[in-house]
Amino acid sequence: MISKWMSVIVMLVTFVNGARNEDGIQPCAKVHTSSSVVPLGSPVTATCVIREDCPLVTGQAVHIEWRLDDRLIPSSPEASESSRVSRAVISSFNHTRAILTCCIQASPPQVVAGVEIRAGYPPEAPQNLTCQTNLTNPITITCSWDPGQRETHLPTQYSLHTEMWAENENYSYKLPQGVHHYTIPRFEFVLFYDMKIYVKAVNELGETTSAPLVLEPVSSAKFDPPSIQVISERYGCLRLNWNLSPDQAWLQSCGLLNLEYRFKSVDSTQWNDPVLVQNAKTPVDMCHLLHWTRYFAQIRVRYQQSPWSEWSSSQSGVTLESAPTGRLDSWMEISEDPLLKQLNISLFWKPSKGFRANGQNVSYIVLVQRRVVCSTRENYCTFSLSRSIKKVYVKAVNAAGKSSPTVVQIYKHKAHPVVLDATAVPYGNNSFLVQWRSMDSSGLSDYVVKWRPLLKSGLSHIQFDIAGQNQSSIVITGSFEPYKPYGISVYPRFTDGIGPPKTFNAYLREKAPSMVPKLHIQKTWNSDIKITWDEIPLDQRNGKIQDYTVFYWNQKGPVNVVNVDTEKRSVILKDPSVHGAVLMVSTFGGSLNGSAVHFEFQPFDEVASAMIVIGSVFGLSLLIIFIVLTCFSKHERFKGIFWPVVPDPANSFVLRLTSESTQYTHPSCDSEDPIYLSHLSFPDIPMKLSKEEDDLWINSSEETSDLGESICGSPFITEFSGSNSDSVPYATVVFSGFCNSPPPKEPHVYLRSESTQPLLEAEEPFTPKCYQNLALGGMTEEQHFFGPSHDCVPEEVADPESLWDDFPFLRALAMNDTEND
Repeated sequence: MISKWMSVIVMLVTFVNGARNEDGIQPCAKVHTSSSVVPLGSPVTATCVIREDCPLVTGQAVHIEWRLDDRLIPSSPEASESSRVSRAVISSFNHTRAILTCCIQASPPQVVAGVEIRAGYPPEAPQNLTCQTNLTNPITITCSWDPGQRETHLPTQYSLHTEMWAENENYSYKLPQGVHHYTIPRFEFVLFYDMKIYVKAVNELGETTSAPLVLEPVSSAKFDPPSIQVISERYGCLRLNWNLSPDQAWLQSCGLLNLEYRFKSVDSTQWNDPVLVQNAKTPVDMCHLLHWTRYFAQIRVRYQQSPWSEWSSSQSGVTLESAPTGRLDSWMEISEDPLLKQLNISLFWKPSKGFRANGQNVSYIVLVQRRVVCSTRENYCTFSLSRSIKKVYVKAVNAAGKSSPTVVQIYKHKAHPVVLDATAVPYGNNSFLVQWRSMDSSGLSDYVVKWRPLLKSGLSHIQFDIAGQNQSSIVITGSFEPYKPYGISVYPRFTDGIGPPKTFNAYLREKAPSMVPKLHIQKTWNSDIKITWDEIPLDQRNGKIQDYTVFYWNQKGPVNVVNVDTEKRSVILKDPSVHGAVLMVSTFGGSLNGSAVHFEFQPFDEVASAMIVIGSVFGLSLLIIFIVLTCFSKHERFKGIFWPVVPDPANSFVLRLTSESTQYTHPSCDSEDPIYLSHLSFPDIPMKLSKEEDDLWINSSEETSDLGESICGSPFITEFSGSNSDSVPYATVVFSGFCNSPPPKEPHVYLRSESTQPLLEAEEPFTPKCYQNLALGGMTEEQHFFGPSHDCVPEEVADPESLWDDFPFLRALAMNDTEND
């Protein structure tokens, strides 16, 4: 814009300073150049000639100078010419547009002539000429090209030229400046005839032509996206029925169209590589697909080498159902039933990477020796088997058939530990990265990682995954929830058994617990304070408990902190002046404080405490004195109160019997006078008492009416044993009092005693069968015993003399003693 205004100003100044003659006003000078348009950077030569009649130089010496825009350039006068001619040379013209002026030196300088010089580049040949036929009404051909990367700085004219050899017709289309595309109308080309198309570029420095493009208009047509319909008619195939748009449908029957289709399964996000079908006709079969799988399909078309149409809209179809294929991954948990001598088995399975259900409503059956023990649609089953069974088989079943059986070995548990430790860390939003460390072991086949939610029960929540024997980590994915605990176990599996697992708990994300347990406070015997609390329920932990922290304080002192291990849940504070405490529970996700608990213990009075201590010491001293006196006292009556002497009939004998035995005289307690015994008897106790007889002895301790029968008999039968009861019954009949007491006036009473003293069992195993007086010189022909006959119980009370008839042995002793006297 500035250069244009400069040109106008130069022309005005030139005419103002010009000379007037008959022909009008003539410029004072004129500038001649080799060309007003030159290549950019080329040299420019200019000559300025001042007229003789120019009023500015009349009668004056002329000094001419040159200016390019506002910059002074060197000049030289022409040889053999007057001072009215000057010449300027610009070695390199680097302006795209500039004004070269010729001036007369004055104050100020006077412009007498000037010229505008433009510079640029010749046009480049147009590149990338492409033409595309539009078959939608109206049918046209649109061509476009690239003018080149270099700017010419000069106005360039583009024109499109077509030549049709069959019709012998040529067309040229001039384009506005800056436009590089053109649409050829339908009546100026023929669809199925070849035509030549090129572009010409022209400016003031030259012209160029693009490389010609020879094409058949229909071969450059881009079709509209076709429409498709998906039909399932064969196993593993989908049939695609397709059609062109109504404006292009007349080209579908020519059989010269190429087609590409692509597909993806319903659970995939990526399309497969396109498949080319040449000279396509409708329909097109899309095969090698998985059975009973939904696929989405798209197609596009073109005529020979024409541009591809856009992809059609997606349409879906489902392949036909067939029997399942592939194997199942399995995991088995075994427990033994020792009573029934069977194995209780929980079997879990899931599809492997190569498994295909190939149908809907897939169920599973478990077979043992061709016998179905389980049929279910779940991924687990429980059943019992004999220990002799070594393997079971699992098959997948759908409406089209059954899969090949998957063999599941029944492994035994091995005590050989392989997995040393295992951990799990969150991996994304719904996965765990499980890592473990193990020792080398022969026979190791793989690892089984099992997990389940700890807040849910039931086998349906158990899941597992399998890792290779060389792996030490695996990513497990499932419906994991944040803040919920999951139990994870890593099992080593051998060719002949299952090793012990490494089990731990993991959280996908953690936060502070939902509650803090209540503190229970009590004082210990030495005035320390013991604080305990309950365990937090699993569903309210929200993470793994890291530690418990107890904050406690007294009324004047600072706050103290005690960290408690998670397994203890108790702490003993040695400060008896504690005024309050707070429990804080922490996880990796945060901490929560409980409510403050204030202590209200009644203080002990020091005097009362001393009295309690003195009383305790005094009482303990009395107890020690009493024990010593009791153990070492020589007073028999005093000792007899605590340790009564119970005689053992088996090792007793009569010291001395006198003729006065029939009298009711009683020996003195301090003398060694004989004790008058009337009758000793022992019950018959069989070796093995029946339960009823044993109960009878136990329950009849207060009943003495049948004493005569209960004490009759002899204990010296060969089957006798005293080990049948803790109570050893014995009895005696006493006819005299004790320690000079007057004789009883009442009839003789049979007394019965039930003692727990082991009188007979603790003695030597040998006991004489008959208690006989060894001091006697002879025996009667009839053997005498201390035991009575079977009818020993008297029916009525007789006089004392008649009572000796029941004791013949004692009578014999009495008679012998009388004779000796």
